[in-house]
Amino acid sequence: MADWARFTKKNLPMVAVAVVILIAVVFVLADRWRRGAFVFGVATLLAAILRLVLSDDRAGLLVVRSRPFDVGALATVGATIVILAVSIDPLGTD
Repeated sequence: MADWARFTKKNLPMVAVAVVILIAVVFVLADRWRRGAFVFGVATLLAAILRLVLSDDRAGLLVVRSRPFDVGALATVGATIVILAVSIDPLGTD
C-alpha cells in the first residue's frame, strides 16, 4: 500500500473532523459566523465521539493524551462552543 493511502486510512477520523472544520470556515467566510461557530463546535464534538469509540490505533491524530482526557477536553470545548453559538443574540445578523 502506498504511503499516502496508508496515512489517509490511519488518520481518516481526523480527516473527517477536518472536513467539518473546513465547512465551518466556509460559513465564517460567507459572513455566517454563528453557523460557522456552531459547525465548529459540532466538529469538536465529533472528534470527542470518535476518540471515545475508536481504539488508539484507529483514532490516529485524535490521540493526544489519555482517552478520558481527550474525550473530556473535546466534549467540554465542543459543548461550550455550541452553547455559545446558539445563545448569542443575532442582533439582526445571521
